[in-house]
Amino acid sequence: MKTVFMTGVTGYIGGSVAARLLKAGYKVNGLARNEKDFPALTAVGIQPVAGSLDDEAVIAREAAAADAVINTASADNPYVVATILETLAGTGKKFVHTSGSSIAGDKARGAYANIEPFTFIPKNPRLEKAARVAIDRAVLAAEGHYSVICPTMIYGTGTGIKKDSVQVPMLTEAAREAGHGIHIGAGENRWSNVHIEDLADLYLLTLEQAPSGSFYYAENGIHSLKEIATAISKSLGFGGKTASITIEEAIRRWGIEGAHFGLGSNSIVSAVAARSLGWLPVHNNLLSTIVQSERD
Repeated sequence: MKTVFMTGVTGYIGGSVAARLLKAGYKVNGLARNEKDFPALTAVGIQPVAGSLDDEAVIAREAAAADAVINTASADNPYVVATILETLAGTGKKFVHTSGSSIAGDKARGAYANIEPFTFIPKNPRLEKAARVAIDRAVLAAEGHYSVICPTMIYGTGTGIKKDSVQVPMLTEAAREAGHGIHIGAGENRWSNVHIEDLADLYLLTLEQAPSGSFYYAENGIHSLKEIATAISKSLGFGGKTASITIEEAIRRWGIEGAHFGLGSNSIVSAVAARSLGWLPVHNNLLSTIVQSERD
């Protein structure tokens, strides 16, 4: 039985990826900061490893002992990635790093953008995303068997100990408070999206079959934020009613990163590379999933 060391197993992505690996017969050792999470991790079959992203010695030890490493804890922490790359250098072990498709995002403030889907890392990312892009490029350029997965807006119930995603729940909470769906500006900005179970399948496929230096966007659909706000409104019994908020209001509510790159931007990408690997996502119903989730 092969062992995979993972960061982020208490999170939405990492927990679901870990569950998929366990189902496929892998052993998963997962970094966990809070001991209160240990029983829940153990209950689902994950071996907890006490430590945080700042514990370089722990991360190096576990990476050295495992057969492969997957980082789902942070797309923006160069220290974790550097530690893993340094530890795995010359070993031939596989490493899968998690990015995020806001690297392809703009600062549209809710406006529509007529852009072609990105199929690879942007050559000239916005300054706000340059550091994340630098990490992605460093992983792909390193000498070893390394890959990067770049999820889009993720939806669906997580299969790990954390069940909820980020963007849709943020909008849902705001809608509950307001009594209607909320979008920034015109809400015509669009995001590619992917179901959490399909995303977990891509991690397993990448771990087992991807050639070194592979970069995969994960998407199987695209919707505007106004469409999403309308679906949330329907799910909460508000009849599809929505209203616009300014970017300043959004920043006060969600912070500058969440407002500009989480909910106010266009992030449109293509998973053509992942599909070429053999990835076959089966979920493409974000809006109906949102409506059904609250009714359930």
